[in-house]
Amino acid sequence: MKIKEILSFLEEMAPLAYAEDFDNVGLLVGDSNNESTGVLVCHDALESVIEEAINKKCNLIVCFHPILFSGLKKITGKNYVERAIIKAIKNDIAIYAVHTALDNHQQGVNKIFCDALGLKNTKILIPKQHFIQKLVTYTLPENVEKLRNSLFDAGAGKIGNYEDCSFTSQGFGTYMGNENSNPSMGEKFEFVETQEIKIEVTFEKYQQNKILKALFSNHVYEEVAYEIYDLQNQYQNIGLGMIGELETEMDEKIFLEFIKEKMKCGGIRHSEFLGKPIKKIAVLGGAGSFAIKNAISAGADAFLTADLKYHQYYEAENQLLLADIGHFESERYTKNYIFDYLTKKIINFAPDSAFSGIVLSEENTNPVKYL
Repeated sequence: MKIKEILSFLEEMAPLAYAEDFDNVGLLVGDSNNESTGVLVCHDALESVIEEAINKKCNLIVCFHPILFSGLKKITGKNYVERAIIKAIKNDIAIYAVHTALDNHQQGVNKIFCDALGLKNTKILIPKQHFIQKLVTYTLPENVEKLRNSLFDAGAGKIGNYEDCSFTSQGFGTYMGNENSNPSMGEKFEFVETQEIKIEVTFEKYQQNKILKALFSNHVYEEVAYEIYDLQNQYQNIGLGMIGELETEMDEKIFLEFIKEKMKCGGIRHSEFLGKPIKKIAVLGGAGSFAIKNAISAGADAFLTADLKYHQYYEAENQLLLADIGHFESERYTKNYIFDYLTKKIINFAPDSAFSGIVLSEENTNPVKYL
């Protein structure tokens, strides 16, 4: 199996188009055309993790955080990033990062966070904007079912918990072909008026090429009339953070002890107790101070995130309990999710295959220590 085949599974799990613009996701180091000898799944691709991959005969590392985040002008080994990259290149090891592509996924980092806490009725806290497009096209009645189904198969028509969503309406179209035309109905230079069906479907913006390929491949017209619009709607299936509810409300102090146990926190920094029970919880794995107002607007009793600064605790405004549980801790189960996903996807290898399998890293890459 080539590395690029494994990468295709990863892009199904966390489409790169879901990532934030500032991020650096995907294949960061290596040649995707190489045969894979094994996959090591980790949180951070540090030098020690590269060494672990070498020892475990894995030439692909799948990490959550990108080891390469901003540009490098020199690679001399003067810092931990450059040393990791040099070791990976010397040993022909590819590195692939998922980061915010998985952060924004409905089943990604924050759903994993919610599941670890047993939260119910979960939904995206900050839905992604400017991510939906609408296709409008026109065809003959006898072509509607084939064309519409091909668009669904290409990924169009998904709205929330529903799929195969579309709208059709009926009208009359007109055309007249020139000397170079080859009309489906009528002849060259003949004015034709015929019954047509208008089809409207929405889709995720990054799927546009796939949608258009399905449109052109399954349409009966020589010249396909279509329009694509950018929609202003928020996309409820993709976005940062998540909000859900505990099965039973808890006292604030008991709640934080519960979080400390479930997320294996070395410590929790939090805002002032408000003397009210905790039921509705907002979470955002990693640095999430930008979402404090969103958590308040969503009616959360508590907001769990990481990397909060001193003055940001005031932003709780006595409206919710704000808790910094640690960056690594808030994302700690992510690598297990990736490992489980790949293990289910990649199961059929010949007994004599050189592929050593999917391996979960044993390295603890959390740079923060607690007394």
